[in-house]
Amino acid sequence: MGRSDTPLFTSKNLINISMTETNSLTRQPSKLDYAAATQFKFNIFKLPKVEFFCTSVNIPGITLGETEQATPLKEIPIPGDKLTYATLNVDFLVDENLENYREVHGWLTGLGFPRNHTQFETLVNAGSDRFPTSNATAKNRDAGITQDQGYDVGAYYSDATLTVLSSKNNPVIEVRFRDLYPISLSGLSYDQQAGDTSYLTGSVSFSYLIYEFATVGSARTTETTT
Repeated sequence: MGRSDTPLFTSKNLINISMTETNSLTRQPSKLDYAAATQFKFNIFKLPKVEFFCTSVNIPGITLGETEQATPLKEIPIPGDKLTYATLNVDFLVDENLENYREVHGWLTGLGFPRNHTQFETLVNAGSDRFPTSNATAKNRDAGITQDQGYDVGAYYSDATLTVLSSKNNPVIEVRFRDLYPISLSGLSYDQQAGDTSYLTGSVSFSYLIYEFATVGSARTTETTT
């Protein structure tokens, strides 16, 4: 067999090799450290006693709806325009006076007022003191519609921040939750046969308007485009 006369390294081949090497370098991640499940700090403005004893919290999943375009052959998937956010779940150690547990319980009973309407009024009246950064009036945020309902939005909602920490306990990024409120609170089970180091844990789930990632200390989120 005769030897090919095509040179191994042409100018075109060298350009392709150079581009491949450059792309490989630029595609390397800026951080090679792994995220640790224990490296976090959670703050929720309306529940200071819960945040102090918080043991676990999640970044909720999101799901994008979709539809399909019919064709004589395979149907074509098309992305939808509605996101569904999973619930925010927080676990916390319960203090012996049940103060943090009663914080959540009082918020829930204020929203649902199972006994009488006074429970809701108590929540509304305490809203400004417990959530001083709220607006003066409640607002309907659906489709940007503003509706004056005559009471402090802080009574209904709170904001929360999950701060992710590095391996050296330095804050690296924030996950900011807007307008969250509790939707469920776990029960507590006392047991005479439990060990001395078996502590009660409460679990609370929240719904919220949205969550966004933000640079630590910045007023703008990383999703901001303007």
